Amino acid sequence: MISVILPAYNEEDSIGDVIRETVKALDRITNDWEIVVVDDGSKDSTFAIAKEFAKNNGRIRALSYGKNMGKGFALKYGFEHSRGDLIVFMDADLDLHPKQIKKLIEIMEREKADVVVCSKRHPESKVNYPLNRRILSDAYFFMVKILFNLNVKDTQVGLKLFKRKVLRDVMPRILVKRYAFDVEVLANAVRRGYKIVEAPVELDFKHGSNINWREIWRMLVDTLAVAYRMHIRRYYD
Repeated sequence: MISVILPAYNEEDSIGDVIRETVKALDRITNDWEIVVVDDGSKDSTFAIAKEFAKNNGRIRALSYGKNMGKGFALKYGFEHSRGDLIVFMDADLDLHPKQIKKLIEIMEREKADVVVCSKRHPESKVNYPLNRRILSDAYFFMVKILFNLNVKDTQVGLKLFKRKVLRDVMPRILVKRYAFDVEVLANAVRRGYKIVEAPVELDFKHGSNINWREIWRMLVDTLAVAYRMHIRRYYD
């Protein structure tokens, strides 16, 4: 079974389209799938829309815990309530179209990988992405490489495929709820010997190019905290 985890916060304008397109994409791959929408304390009608889809399709579930806890928390919560052998983490907008899930599965099978992550830096990627965000992404890549020796050129694209055994192994020790969740998961997957490969991505960045510097700072702090726990405290050992 393929489980697609969709963390959603105030996505009432896009969540319906995302669910519909994801259903189409999964139906082209297999009949054995589920979509788990995790409402991360939205203040709009995101959860109500997701519940309506769930009511009409037993393979769609809508979960909520009523309070905004962060994307990382939502993904972990969704995983804990999923059933699939393959777990897809995907953003709840159409910047990343779910039709790309099929390609990730093909790469996982061909490369005998445990994790496949989409990368804006893959030579075959087609990316519409503002220059200022490219610069920040480059800087963060070098920081992550130095801190974790992680041979992944892009940890932040919101479309990833995991074998269930990987997440079952690493999730119990994951602490980051918001900004460095992806790095914490991937660094620990590599630390435990799992094979990660990168995949090309089609990314059409539809949001504004303005940067929230407060979130950048929090992501930096969270990333340094992961490095401290890994290298100094040996928390993950």
